[in-house]
Amino acid sequence: MSGNDNRADGTADWHQRLEHIRGGGLTSDTNQTSGMRRFEAISGKSVGSEKLWMGRTHVGPSTNSGDHHHGEAETAIYVVSGHPVFVFAEGEEEVRVETEPGDYIFVPPYVPHREENPASDEEAVVVIARSTQEGIVVNLPSLWAQVDPSAGNSGERG
Repeated sequence: MSGNDNRADGTADWHQRLEHIRGGGLTSDTNQTSGMRRFEAISGKSVGSEKLWMGRTHVGPSTNSGDHHHGEAETAIYVVSGHPVFVFAEGEEEVRVETEPGDYIFVPPYVPHREENPASDEEAVVVIARSTQEGIVVNLPSLWAQVDPSAGNSGERG
């Protein structure tokens, strides 16, 4: 780092405050997909992050999300509870990835997918981190919907 790594107030870039978001303080004021509830914790809006979005998602018993993708964002998912199933298209086939608590899933940019919770008696809860400062959600009519990354970020944010 050079001597010019200071903010306008004269303090060094590495001397900034930490932000604390309590679990009960998450907001659902973010884009949603049918069948699931997203709660935002870390974002440009909530803490001023520039390259990261993080939150928690709940999928109720015997339900699934609609098909969607997350635009330019890489998405990392950690399974907290339940046994969610992540579904994506490979060629003309649906591929189902069955998970359990402690598992991780990586979703590359623009990949259509959906989450399912086949359990009739338990909610599935996952923690999500994305490589963009806002939660991009583009709802789709199917897993095989055409996605055009060159069209820019036409997806919803929030």
